[in-house]
Amino acid sequence: MSELLLDTREQFVINFAPTETDEIMQNVRMIILSAMQTCPMHRSFAWDGGILDRPINVVQSILGARLISAVNQYEPRAELTGVTFAGDGASGLMMPIAKVRIKNAQ
Repeated sequence: MSELLLDTREQFVINFAPTETDEIMQNVRMIILSAMQTCPMHRSFAWDGGILDRPINVVQSILGARLISAVNQYEPRAELTGVTFAGDGASGLMMPIAKVRIKNAQ
C-alpha cells in the first residue's frame, strides 16, 4: 500500500463530492488541525492541546504521538505512519506534515 503525504501548509478547499481516498484525507486533515475544545457539540474531538507552551522538541514528540492516537480513534480507515513539523516554533507556528496510509485500499 502506498503512503500519501498530507501537508497542512497547503491551501485546502473542502470537496463535497470526494472519492473515498479524498474523503479520508479530508477527515485526517480536520483531525490534525483541530484541538480539543474547539469543535462545538463535540468538545472531546481531536487532540489535547495542553502541551503547548513547552519547549519545541518536547511539543513535537508529544504532539506527534497525540495526532497518531487521534487519527486512530476518529478515522479508523487511515493510519499515520509518520509526522514531521514545518516551522521553527519561534514564530509560534508549527504545521504538521503527515504520512498517511489508507487501510484496506483497493
